[in-house]
This record gives sequence, structure tokens and C-alpha cells, in this order.
Amino acid sequence: MRALISTFDKTGLDVFARGLADLGWQLVASGGTAAYLEDELGLEVERVETLTDFPEMLGGRVKTLHPRIHGGILARRDSSDDLAALDEQEIQPFDVVCVNFYPFSSITARRGARMADAVEMIDIGGPSMLRAAAKNFAYVAPVSGPEQYARVLADLRDTGAVSQATRRELAAVAFAKSAAYEAAIARWFAEGEGLPDTLSLAFEKVQDLAYGENPHQRAAYYREVGARRPLLSYVEQLHGRELSFNNLHDLSGALMLLREFTLPACVIVKHANACGVAVAATIEEAYERALASDPLSAFGMVCVLNRPVTPALAATIAQQFVDVLFAPEYEAGALDAWSAKPQARILADRERRAFPPDELDYKRIPGGLLVQDRDWDIETRETMTVVAGSVTEEQWGNLLFAWRVCKHVASNAIVIAKDLQTIGIGAGQQSRVDAVRIALDKAQKFDHSVGGSVLASDAFFPFADGPEQALARGVTALIQPGGSKRDAEVVEAVTRSGGAMVFTGRRHFRH
Repeated sequence: MRALISTFDKTGLDVFARGLADLGWQLVASGGTAAYLEDELGLEVERVETLTDFPEMLGGRVKTLHPRIHGGILARRDSSDDLAALDEQEIQPFDVVCVNFYPFSSITARRGARMADAVEMIDIGGPSMLRAAAKNFAYVAPVSGPEQYARVLADLRDTGAVSQATRRELAAVAFAKSAAYEAAIARWFAEGEGLPDTLSLAFEKVQDLAYGENPHQRAAYYREVGARRPLLSYVEQLHGRELSFNNLHDLSGALMLLREFTLPACVIVKHANACGVAVAATIEEAYERALASDPLSAFGMVCVLNRPVTPALAATIAQQFVDVLFAPEYEAGALDAWSAKPQARILADRERRAFPPDELDYKRIPGGLLVQDRDWDIETRETMTVVAGSVTEEQWGNLLFAWRVCKHVASNAIVIAKDLQTIGIGAGQQSRVDAVRIALDKAQKFDHSVGGSVLASDAFFPFADGPEQALARGVTALIQPGGSKRDAEVVEAVTRSGGAMVFTGRRHFRH
């Protein structure tokens, strides 16, 4: 029995290779793998160049691309023609092919990675050997990672062969890894091209989740291969139960909203929608004001902060039912407040980075994907137009704050804000006028004074009824994209009431 071994990652290879040798297997290896097995482990190895009678060339780029290698992998043992060809060329078959690839994604994920370094990490021989073994899984076991070594050895020790069921499963994993590897390379070459003609996506499992949106749905969290800023990169969980599907979904939305602000800010999210957002002079004040926005909806909240958490602030937050708390760091003693709350997940962001500006957004539909650019951009005051009344500096601050929040609320979306705090949010309504009513009613429910507040709408008002309702309750300025056939009617209604209105020129639907 013969095994061909060619691995970049040597993790676990000592146990696996020794296990094969102890079972009487002949080991064939290339380059650095052969040196490792001989020099580090003291095992007897036949080198690939001896087998092929051809030296490595082009700096190691060509070593395993040879008929004596691929013939031994691809030969069908039930084909008399294949076996005759092996005999004629004096080629011996392989029963196990153990390969893992050059770490292309690890290199390209580094800051300042050079093109030459990335290109050198494009593996040619490894994927070729592994795919050949996977194609011929009926006779060859394609081993593609250290996590498989124990199972293969167990089969060999129990029965003397790797079972067909195991070989088939190994083949599925091998082709998936090969596809992911090629997809990462294709993605790297296509960076900056926008929406490619052929979209190659690959994701690797990070962890299984207890369940999906509902307890009867299976779920797992996958990371896009080659992604430069996955959701949980550099995030450390300091306390609490494992993150759930809904936790991760809510956390994603909360962090994308939090990135809109550089001042001390707090975002509180429920069911992927913000229920309280505030910026302030201190993070303590930002949290208090965000919670006060809608304390009822905040029950079981995902709360994200962009400043460190002190012990005093931690004790304040711990008075609430918190599902997830996320912050850059926690001062000494801050976690003490959570000792009696084992269910709360406490996360620390160890290395804050901006989200990749060219990341695409995917929405799954039956049999396909809808793909678009991420809606990262936000309009500035200089590109907006005051179409009714005049806007004070204080109103401008609140309008721009409300506009940033509104971009991250499910459509139809209405955000009412005052003093850089949300006081009413209407989300996910089929009717925009209903979203206005809900936002106003929430403000009243929690004793927020609507007088002097501002209102943001993620898309244009099709009629004047929504603005009229808000202005009658005390809203003094509105911000919206404009573009309705009835813009003139809406502007006239705002002007008649003595209010102000700003057109941004661009909408921000979020479905």
C-alpha cells in the first residue's frame, strides 16, 4: 500500500505519517514534505524526483505534474487496460493521497500583501493531485486536512482499508476545498471590477449554531473565503453562551450602523432593526440616551458601543436583559457585573478595522442570488438641497444623524431624532404614512417631546399626508431623497406649516 504526501501545513502529519509507516505503508513525498518526514521524523521516504526520474524545476513549480504520479492516482483497479498501462510503464498505484494547499488566502488577507507573493501562493500541483484522487475515490482516499487523519488511520487499523463511505466523504470535502481555493484566487484577480460576469463564491464553516431563525431550522456561520474583514475577525468572546443565528444577524446590522459615527455612540438593535441610537460627549451618556429611546423594545437587546466599557457602565448595562454586548474593550473589573448573568454574550473587538469598501451584498432567492454593491456611501450636507424653509445648525446636526440611522432601518423606514438621539423609529412598514405614525406614537409612548425634533425618511414621500402628520405633532424639519411626482405638493405642505425640508437626492432602501 502506498501513500503520496505533499502538505504545506504539517500539523498532525507526524502522527499520520508514523501511523501509516507502522502499518507497513510505503511513503512517497515531495520537496519540503519529504525533508520533514526524513529529517524530523526519521521515516523512510521515496522522493518524487526519484520516482519520476526527473528533478524538480522552475524553483519547485514543477515536481508532481508527471504521468508516474497522476497515472498512479487515476488508474482504475477494475480496468484491465488501466492496469496493463501501469505495468507497461512500471507505475505503481497510490491508495492514499494526502495534500493540503499553499495558504493563498492567508497571504492576500495581509495588509500590504505584494502581488508577487500572492501569485507564488497559487498552488498548481496540490489541487491537481487532490482532484485526481477525489475523482478516483473508488480506489484512492483523498485526504485534504489534518482533521481527517484520525478517521483514516482508524479505518486502516480496523479493516486494513479506508471504507468506500469514508472515501466518498473525503472526495466531497476535497472538491469543496479545491473549489473554495479557486474561488478565492478568482475573487482576488477580480477585485475592483465591480460585478463580474462569473461570480465565484466560497465559504468555509466557522461554527455550527444551536439553531436558525427558529428552533426547527439547522444553522451554521460561514466565513467567505478570502474575505478581509469577516464579522467575527479579531473579536473575542469574554463571557456567556455561544452566539446564535439571530445574534449574529443583529450584530451585523448593529455594527454597520455603528460605523457611521466617530463620536461616542451606542446602537441598540432588536430583530435586525435599531430601536435606540444616540451619540453624546461620553459613552455613558450615549448608552443612557439610546436605551431611553425605546426601553421596551430593548429587552433582550444587542447593544454595541464604540468606546471602552468601565465597571460603572457595565454595572448600569447589566441591569437590563442583554443578549449581546459588544465594545472595543472592557476595563479591569467591568466583567464582574456579568458574573450572575451567564446567558449574556460579552464580546470585545480586539482590532477595529473598516469594512471593505468593495464588498458585495448577496440576497438568496430560490435557485440563485441577487447581488449588489454594499450601500456604504452616505450623502453629505454639501450635496443636499434645502427645498423648504431654512435649516438651523442644530437642525442640520440632527438631520444628518437621523439620515445615517435611517439608512440602516428596514424599509419603509422613518426615524425621528432630537439632540442626536432617536426618539421614535418606524420600521418595515408596507405604508410610509404608517411608518410615520408608528414613529410618532413610540416617541409619545416613552414621553419624548416631539416638539423641535427632525424626521428622516429612507425614500421619498409619495403624498403629503406623512409630513403633515409629523409636522402637526411638532416635527420641525424633514430629510428625504425627493423624486416623487408629488414633490411639489409635499414641499408646499411643509412650507405652509413653517417647517423645513431637505432633499438628499438618493434613497437608501433596506429590504
